[in-house]
Amino acid sequence: MKRILVLALCVFTLFGLAGCAQSANTPQTASKQDQPLVIATSADLGSIDPAVAMDNAAWKISYPAYDRLVNFKGSSTDVEPSLAKSWDISADGLTWTFHLRDDVKFADGTPLDAAAVKFSFDRLLKIKKGPSDAFPSLENVTAVDKNTVLFKLKTVFPPFLSTLATNGGGIVNPAVMKHEKDADMGQNWLATTTAGSGAYVLAEWVPEQSLKLTANPNYWGSKPKLSTIIIKIVKDPSAQRMALEKGDVDVAENIPVDQLKELKKNPDLTIFETPSLMVDYVYLNTQKAGLKNPKVRQAISYAVDYQGIIDNVWQGNATQMRGPIPNGLWGYQPDLLQYTRNVEKAKALLQEAGVNNLTLNFMYSDRKPWWEQEAQIIQSNLADIGIKVNLQKIAYAAQREKIDKGDFDMTIGVWSPDYADPYMFMNYWFDSKNFGLAGNRAFYKNAEVDKLVRKAASINNQTERIELYKQAQQLIMQDAPYVFLVQKKYQLPMRKSVQGFVFNPMLEDMYNFQAMSK
Repeated sequence: MKRILVLALCVFTLFGLAGCAQSANTPQTASKQDQPLVIATSADLGSIDPAVAMDNAAWKISYPAYDRLVNFKGSSTDVEPSLAKSWDISADGLTWTFHLRDDVKFADGTPLDAAAVKFSFDRLLKIKKGPSDAFPSLENVTAVDKNTVLFKLKTVFPPFLSTLATNGGGIVNPAVMKHEKDADMGQNWLATTTAGSGAYVLAEWVPEQSLKLTANPNYWGSKPKLSTIIIKIVKDPSAQRMALEKGDVDVAENIPVDQLKELKKNPDLTIFETPSLMVDYVYLNTQKAGLKNPKVRQAISYAVDYQGIIDNVWQGNATQMRGPIPNGLWGYQPDLLQYTRNVEKAKALLQEAGVNNLTLNFMYSDRKPWWEQEAQIIQSNLADIGIKVNLQKIAYAAQREKIDKGDFDMTIGVWSPDYADPYMFMNYWFDSKNFGLAGNRAFYKNAEVDKLVRKAASINNQTERIELYKQAQQLIMQDAPYVFLVQKKYQLPMRKSVQGFVFNPMLEDMYNFQAMSK
């Protein structure tokens, strides 16, 4: 992950050679703050409240609108000071004291102080939705004085500092309580607006059409180079491609990988490519009658043509997952069981389970352009072992609602870590306390796995944690609660006029807007 490359868009030599973004035949023009950056994405967003949102698409808006105590540094997984200029840690690792900057204001001009930090984390823990799961050991927060805030942990939590850089760590203006209804702590209001101190504010949201961010005039940091960011909802990938090539949009997020090769020939475009930690996988609802038996789930995993998906859907720009922890993150096990297509073995497992004439519904949405093709391949693969799959394409918001309620047989999703710790996969996906959108989307429960992952999350010794996670992974692969499909390469087509984009593997589908320009 340290090798993730920064996209440098304006590097030239006297011989006219371009860096990785600027065409040798395109004269560079001065950056103009009044030129909006326009991004095409395929689906509208759910709530953008930092205490509620569990979707990178929503974080695309909320992350630049809120500040956190610390931030991820550039393209690395390290953290650096942000609202907190320094911090102290007690010898037992349970007390963290943060010293705040004294020059920060919210977008409405009111000061951001220790009381606001306390309010934000108290609110997060009280609302108790997905983002709060990043702080499982947080006991309380105390505003010691105007610029000092103290966090008390119940138990040691190794990735605590990094969790403060996640979207859930965004500091919210206490004035949000003026909009509280039915004791919701302003959730309904904050679902569609912003109340932070970040570089941008949400200025407009036209559902199913577009969102507009504008520069925060009270921002304490360096003045953003772009005054306006526009996110356009363009559901059709072909329409996204056309808009990108015409220059109607600057970045297109959802162009199928099989079209990127042609786009590389366009002298006005560049494809930013780098390894990532994003994975693509299928959730098998282990609480459903047809999927309760691990042998049935193993049969499904053996039926899938992983290489066919890599070759046909990803054009070779992905690798098959080997268990839940992606390659490149510590805790990855290169010798872990990896399912490969074996139709006869899959049929035998179904026979051992006493299952025949099984019918399953496979739910998916248009949030990712490749999901439909993967769903069709898996439908065909499972037909080969006698399982009938009905495909159900629904709106993304409806898909997420059904996932949270467990109202599905099979569905598909992507996941990328918010911080560089296997906790992001092992505890979110498999701890039975996290059913639904919180992370355990297979509604999987194994008491021994619970014991192992919880212990791994309570100690600092990385060697011991790796061993605990290894034991848990071995059990998980036998239980097969998910179909572990692929780990994808990050690819983002954009116009060469876009400058300053930095990819961080912890911030997949998000942008460093304040440093970008055109």
